[in-house]
This record gives sequence, structure tokens and C-alpha cells, in this order.
Amino acid sequence: MKCVIQRVSQASVMVDQTTVGQIGPGLMVLFGVEKNDEETQLDYHVGKLLRLRIFPDENGKMNRSVQDIAGQILVVSQFTLAADCRKGNRPGFDNAKAPLEAERLYHLLVEKLRQTSGLKIETGVFGADMKVSLVNDGPVTLILEN
Repeated sequence: MKCVIQRVSQASVMVDQTTVGQIGPGLMVLFGVEKNDEETQLDYHVGKLLRLRIFPDENGKMNRSVQDIAGQILVVSQFTLAADCRKGNRPGFDNAKAPLEAERLYHLLVEKLRQTSGLKIETGVFGADMKVSLVNDGPVTLILEN
């Protein structure tokens, strides 16, 4: 599993010119699932997403989590995170999880975030052609894998 995590002041996702998810200050998370990934890995990702201290405290140090600031999270499925770009110029996606299982894990991640955090959790639409907009705050961008 891979997450690209961005600290944002705002983010939104559109499908067919309709906004389907929108947040204010918080985390924009691109979530990708690979072939060998299992449901048991989700708790690790949920815990890290909620507890990573990447928001500034009163001294400007990154000491606060998204929970500490009562932020929001936008989670967008991103199968291209499983791309292999080592050979040639066209990415290979053989390492991506099959769509039905990847979608199940995506929805489980979102549900665990909602149940665990009490924060506003928004999503894109799995498998859709999405237009994502965000204002990266910092910029702060991290990659989380396990």
C-alpha cells in the first residue's frame, strides 16, 4: 500500500464536472493498493494518517496531527501509484491490485478513518476519471508505504 500525503489548506475532487469531495485544512491522500497488499495493513495506514505530526504548533514546528487541528481528510484512489517505470517509457501496472479487491480495501480505509477519527472524511469515486485540485500548504508532501 502506498499513500501520497499532502498537507493542504483546501482540496477538492470532481467527477463529470461535479464536485464529489471537498475539504478545508487537512490532508489530501492519494491511496494505491498493490498485488501483495492485505487488509491487515490498513490499521497501520489509518494510524499514521491520523497521528503524523505535520501541522505547525504555536512555534511553527511540525508538532500537530490532523486530529490535533480537527482537520479534514480527502482520500482519492490512485492505482497509478503501483506503476513500474523502470523499463521503457510506458509505465507498467502489473503490480496493481485487481480492481474489485482494491476498491474493497479503499472503502475499508475510508470507513476506518471515519470510525476512528470523528473527522470529516471525503472521497473521490473509485475508478472514475477525476479532476483533483488542491492548495499544498508548505509544501508538505510525504510518501507512506508498508
